[in-house]
Amino acid sequence: MQPSRRKTPLFSSEIFTMKQNGRKNNNLSVFIVVFSIFLFGCFMYNEDVQSIAEFPFSTPKSQEDQNNPVQESTKEDGLSSFSLASRIEKGPVQESVKSDELSAVSENSRTETQLRSKNLVEKSVKSEELGSVSAGSGTETQVDARIELPVEEEDDEDDVVILPPEDCDLYTGEWVFDNVTHPIYKEEECEFLTAQVTCLRNGRKDSLYQNWRWQPRDCSMPRFKARLLLEKLRGKRLMFVGDSLNRNQWESMVCLVQSAVPPGGRDYNATVEFYWAPFLVESNSDDPNMHSILNRIIMPKSIKKHGINWKGVDYLVFNTYIWWMNTFTMKVLRGSFDEGSTEYDEIDRPVAYGRVLKTWSKWVEKNVDPNRTTVFFSSMSPLHIKSLDWGNPDGIKCALEKTPILNMSTPPDVGTDRRLFVIAENVTRSMKVPVHFLNITSLSEFRKDAHTSVYTIRQGKMLTDEQKADPETYADCIHWCLPGLPDMWNEFVYARIISGS
Repeated sequence: MQPSRRKTPLFSSEIFTMKQNGRKNNNLSVFIVVFSIFLFGCFMYNEDVQSIAEFPFSTPKSQEDQNNPVQESTKEDGLSSFSLASRIEKGPVQESVKSDELSAVSENSRTETQLRSKNLVEKSVKSEELGSVSAGSGTETQVDARIELPVEEEDDEDDVVILPPEDCDLYTGEWVFDNVTHPIYKEEECEFLTAQVTCLRNGRKDSLYQNWRWQPRDCSMPRFKARLLLEKLRGKRLMFVGDSLNRNQWESMVCLVQSAVPPGGRDYNATVEFYWAPFLVESNSDDPNMHSILNRIIMPKSIKKHGINWKGVDYLVFNTYIWWMNTFTMKVLRGSFDEGSTEYDEIDRPVAYGRVLKTWSKWVEKNVDPNRTTVFFSSMSPLHIKSLDWGNPDGIKCALEKTPILNMSTPPDVGTDRRLFVIAENVTRSMKVPVHFLNITSLSEFRKDAHTSVYTIRQGKMLTDEQKADPETYADCIHWCLPGLPDMWNEFVYARIISGS
């Protein structure tokens, strides 16, 4: 794995062992898992949406009670919280993921202090104690550490997770077809996926895009164990901050975590959240319900309104890229939005990006305690707009692509702005607070097959058959199907989290 931005040990050389419970004499008490979401619209472009949802994992769907009340409370900081039972609520612009689970529509009240209410998405995962952790001695071989999981009722043939050596570059390798271990979860089994990413449900016939696994050249990724991740997240918060690609990754993480929560699960008191801030700094696109703005204007030095919501979070995953790509220059506001300023300067995209990351890095160094908080920054999620980029003159954008780019000797040039990549890499490397740079760009550039394409929604509605037949106009070659590529991004996050106990 690539080293963090400060030379601190990446993986402990200790051996972690969780107390094992007997398979035959399993005396586990009854556990309850309650998942709650409060979601206030996060789609990019015209996918404006409001969602509030809870899905019961300890109760079969047939027992859902549509009469359970919705309780709304407002915290002191102005963040509206919702407690729901066995139901899902969605705003009027988004089609339901499962129409039989859709209940009444609830519009969220708006107040002057609603910045957090509008931007923050939270999912709570609660569960009880999961055994104890004891440290032992490590080895100096390539297997630096291993973690043994407690045995639950399910039959795991191998409960040992082997961590890669700290100097292994996880981002240099190749995609290998693996229909045994991937996908880690099934689309139909994750109730949290939105209609934007459920490609099979939306009519895609092939599913091979779910079966590709990233294999580092010099080591192996640790086997994903959701129970282990939840144990590491016990009593903590994991927040994704950024644009709809980070929201894509957030949905993936929620499904990955859910994949190993058995009926009558456990209480971890952990949260997995998403915060909408497509430029990280203040902009005129910060309202997740009304952000379809072509004339995008930013305030590169203004980050406090967003940053107040990130304080005290245990794991922060930042990204900003796709919203920079509709123009070659960026509009920088003179003055502030609060003062009603409208005049702006236009500056080159890399210059503006550098200013924003400078502001962000200063915020991190001033407000993040590295002894408590782990910070990640994701590199650029690529687009696949021109099929000529991968040698397919008869293709139409990413539509109908069923395999990755198989010549993996060199990443293809698919139009990624590498200038922004270099800026992000240099800024994160030079920071005093360690920032783990998730170098997902090159490995994702091979995945022309993994986009939502025409199997998605547009302006909150499923594409019609006529629209699906016109991929040149309607194919979404920005976002990704789930299960799919963002799951692999989260495996990099997982590797870091489980190694940093």
